[in-house]
Amino acid sequence: MIRLASAARATLAAALLAAFAFVLIGPLANLALWSVAERWYTPFKLPVTYGTRYWEQVFRPTGDAMASLGTSVWIAVLTVVVALALSIPAGYALARLKLPMRALFMVMFLLPQAFPSVAIYINVARVFYQIGINGTVFAVVLVHAAHGLVYSVWIAAAAFAAVDKDLELAARNIGASPLRAFFTVTLPLAAPGIIASGIFVFLESLDEFTGTFFVGVPQVTTLPLLLYNAAMGGNYQVASITALILLVPSVLFMLFIERFLRADVLAKVGA
Repeated sequence: MIRLASAARATLAAALLAAFAFVLIGPLANLALWSVAERWYTPFKLPVTYGTRYWEQVFRPTGDAMASLGTSVWIAVLTVVVALALSIPAGYALARLKLPMRALFMVMFLLPQAFPSVAIYINVARVFYQIGINGTVFAVVLVHAAHGLVYSVWIAAAAFAAVDKDLELAARNIGASPLRAFFTVTLPLAAPGIIASGIFVFLESLDEFTGTFFVGVPQVTTLPLLLYNAAMGGNYQVASITALILLVPSVLFMLFIERFLRADVLAKVGA
């Protein structure tokens, strides 16, 4: 009976692991198949003809994919700059200063995630159109930065809270000004968490579709917009290749983030 129970538990664990692997790897395998499928139609379960014609089409110098990728990266970099310029002083103040209604301020940075994004972006697009910035990179960066502050402020506040205050006080005691103590002690020690928050903002901006669609189209075309247009047009090969291109920086940066988000920083999130 004991052996049967052990075998049953092992079988159940193997089945759950296989189901998890299928849920995780199945969509990626489907994308990979579509990216090399030159002909695939019913009733065939696998592509009829394989090839790299669509990869060549995507990476062609005259194609739209590389230009859209360049636009996406440029917008993401600008978004990180804007978000960190706001989140570093805000995170320091929330972590170090005794602010009244601190919890309320922390919750306020979650508001962009609390309401339906489509309704918000329609109204934002209307306001941007009235002031003449709709359809510009500047408008897209503003929308992405407002969305990315959710990550950058909370993680920056956690990073500063994880830095021992005594180290900053020690620098002040030996004659350092508050500004010098911040730049030579506090900021370098909080840098791993701030870098991680910047990477989160970068990835969020790189994958953002809804805000870009409402405030950027048709003048600004990013890679997610190109993916959407390809999928709606029935060009699943180009859509799959575009999705795989977007997946690469996400995986690489998430592996990179693991080196910077320490357990003591994560424990401070929301504290």
